[in-house]
Amino acid sequence: MKVYFLGTGTSQGIPIIGSDHEVCKSTDFKDKRLRVSAWISWEDHSYVIDCGPDFRQQMLVSNCRKIDGILFTHEHADHTAGLDDIRPFNYKQGEIPIYAHKRVLANIEKRFDYIFETVNKYPGSPSVKTIEICNDIPFSIGNKMAVPITVMHGSLQVFGFRIDDFAYLTDVKTIEEAEIEKLKNLKVLVVNALREEPHNTHFNLQEALDFIALLKPEKAYLTHISHMLGFHEEVQKRMPENVFLAYDNLEITI
Repeated sequence: MKVYFLGTGTSQGIPIIGSDHEVCKSTDFKDKRLRVSAWISWEDHSYVIDCGPDFRQQMLVSNCRKIDGILFTHEHADHTAGLDDIRPFNYKQGEIPIYAHKRVLANIEKRFDYIFETVNKYPGSPSVKTIEICNDIPFSIGNKMAVPITVMHGSLQVFGFRIDDFAYLTDVKTIEEAEIEKLKNLKVLVVNALREEPHNTHFNLQEALDFIALLKPEKAYLTHISHMLGFHEEVQKRMPENVFLAYDNLEITI
């Protein structure tokens, strides 16, 4: 299975519009981060986790030609606002399955009501097939099973996903012990690390590192990174040997 990091930034991306912060002015491509998303593929199967406002650009850069479905972690705009840009895939493939919690599906239907119109729907609108993800119930994607992992983003429930020995978690602040049990014996863990300072709704760097030390995956990659974490190369030097800062367009094989 291949994991392609389409975006590794926080909700505003890096650089932030109009910012004079030194990281936002960096010329290192690893410091330029689109909104967080990942593309996972194996054999002839292809799925995207989250579909944010940079989705079109991410699809062009990654040369993704097919999407068998989109897995949504939650409804925030930096994870959902690019849904309209699935249209080129619709024209080639027909309706695209989207997988999400029922609350998230309701939010998407409200915000993108024209997609779900049944009377006089505009012919160029996207087409989706909604599939509800339920707590503790694995679901099939292609010929694999995805295990939903419930985490808390402040007071908001968010889904992470485990597929085989790979797990992807973003926007995590707290997680119950029962959900941690679902994350044992991983080869690769992807988890958010917003910045050095504590945050109300996200892991900061130390919380992410503590979580990684608890789970002991073979390798871990940090994502959902803000400019406040610092320069990629400088932060990477301080990481444990099995922990890496992910960056846009990084591809790994599991």
